[in-house]
Amino acid sequence: MGLFGKKKAQRSCCCGGSCTPEKMAQAETAKFSGGVKVLGSGCAKCNALEEATRAALAELNMDTTIDHVTDFGQIAAYGVMTTPALVVDGRVVSYGKVLKQEEVKALIQKVRGF
Repeated sequence: MGLFGKKKAQRSCCCGGSCTPEKMAQAETAKFSGGVKVLGSGCAKCNALEEATRAALAELNMDTTIDHVTDFGQIAAYGVMTTPALVVDGRVVSYGKVLKQEEVKALIQKVRGF
């Protein structure tokens, strides 16, 4: 009998209970693939960060595809708890805010060394 009608705490994972060892291994593998990624649910802020990133890559004359990762299991594999986040070549360079085009450009140049 629980006191005051309290329920037992249920354990849950970051993705709502659908984590499997296979899914987590896939997320870890995807994490280290190169390129540019925007992590987020697909909200307006995430889309704004993706557009700023596209503009920055165009200005740098880089033909790099942008992956928009919406799976919370993969986002958690990066250690990101606040979205939107920007990942360049496997490194989380920003999270929790929408960057402007110039900020994205500076971060890409810093990570890629030019």
